[in-house]
Amino acid sequence: MVDTVVLYRAPSTVADADAIGDWLEPRIDASVTVRDRFLDSYRTDDLAERFAEARVPSPYDRETGNTMLGTIRYEERALENPEREGGVLYDGVQVQRALNSALPGEERDLETLHVPILDRAIGTWGDHDGRWHKRVNVLGQPGLVSVPGLYEAPAKPEAYYKEKQRHALLSGDAPPREVLENQVEGDFLVDDDPRTTDALCGYVLQAYHYLETGEAFCDRAVCRLYNAHYHEDLIDAQLREPAFCSEHAWLYEPAD
Repeated sequence: MVDTVVLYRAPSTVADADAIGDWLEPRIDASVTVRDRFLDSYRTDDLAERFAEARVPSPYDRETGNTMLGTIRYEERALENPEREGGVLYDGVQVQRALNSALPGEERDLETLHVPILDRAIGTWGDHDGRWHKRVNVLGQPGLVSVPGLYEAPAKPEAYYKEKQRHALLSGDAPPREVLENQVEGDFLVDDDPRTTDALCGYVLQAYHYLETGEAFCDRAVCRLYNAHYHEDLIDAQLREPAFCSEHAWLYEPAD
């Protein structure tokens, strides 16, 4: 049984861990505490090298890692200055193992769930199609939640990618948010979206639900425990009513 959930802030993102904790605590049978960035709180000597080993060099190559000295130096700088990190995909399972090893032994039990909110993109390998897939979260101990994954993992409307490509051809850079929102029909989240914190609440709850029940996700698209593959479904599940399907509402709807 999980009796404590520890959330870790991601100060280089718009995600508000304190607000997520305030949403989570009345819904679960566990205390919730919020701490500063995990990668500042728990730093092993080999953490930069572990991140280098977890790098995904190609979307279609199962092998990971680049432990050249320059890459390790980059990872050391990214640990110190997280706002400088970006554009790298990491194997979420390897990152999870590295962060689990960094936890103090007395906090590594399953009664205390650690949920680092990360400013890094994480993924898992798909044996079914032989490629890496970005993820919003990786369940387990610790339960990883990726802010870039919220924007990048679920597929956006097809028109989004066409408009982005068209704008890049004309101007050489990515179009601003207002251009995409005006030109593309359909709702989706973009970098630094003001809805980020609200949307991440359900993904943090998924980490708790998995450790508490052993159930990974809900298969009903009207539930915050749903693992959405498209932004339209993510918004339906995380930002619209009802918050939960009938099976999970009795567990997680707070009492009046």
